[in-house]
Amino acid sequence: MINGELVRLRALRAQDLEHHVRWRNDMEVAHWAAAGDPAFGPVTAEAVGLGFDVMLALNPRESAVFTIEDLTDGTPIGMADYRDLDPFARVATVGLTVGERDRWGKGHGSDALRLLVNHLFGTLGLHRIELDTWSGNERALRAFAHAGFREEGRRRDAVLVAGERYDRVLFGMLRSEWPGAALGNVRTGK
Repeated sequence: MINGELVRLRALRAQDLEHHVRWRNDMEVAHWAAAGDPAFGPVTAEAVGLGFDVMLALNPRESAVFTIEDLTDGTPIGMADYRDLDPFARVATVGLTVGERDRWGKGHGSDALRLLVNHLFGTLGLHRIELDTWSGNERALRAFAHAGFREEGRRRDAVLVAGERYDRVLFGMLRSEWPGAALGNVRTGK
């Protein structure tokens, strides 16, 4: 477990399936997490279960999915992951979804992102972390910039949400830009 100020990241468990099914079938969560991509949801429990078996068996040297728990009550509130880890270039892509809407806008996602970044730079020794979102997701754009990610480019009109076109916004952070680099260690626990 990796503890932060508001949340902890812990290994995915089989019993987390019910939360993932609920989050992926919440149309507002799907709208913001995946720009309304129908592959995110709605989905059946069986379909999520098939993907879940794969997520539980992931090799952490390549990718991992974490459950985000609220520290106050231990409630699973979302998921964070890294994937496409290139061990030679030491680069990975990250993603994060807070599925419990009552936790939105309260810092839980920012805390989880900080923990994931600290883990990848501090523990796994990565050189670069990437992520993206769509230009209509202003809350994510602000959170990524606040966490130290830099906008690196846009794929113009690459995302279609409710009949409107948005840019896909690409972000990156180098290890040298990571706030924890000056400390020379990981700042994940209390």
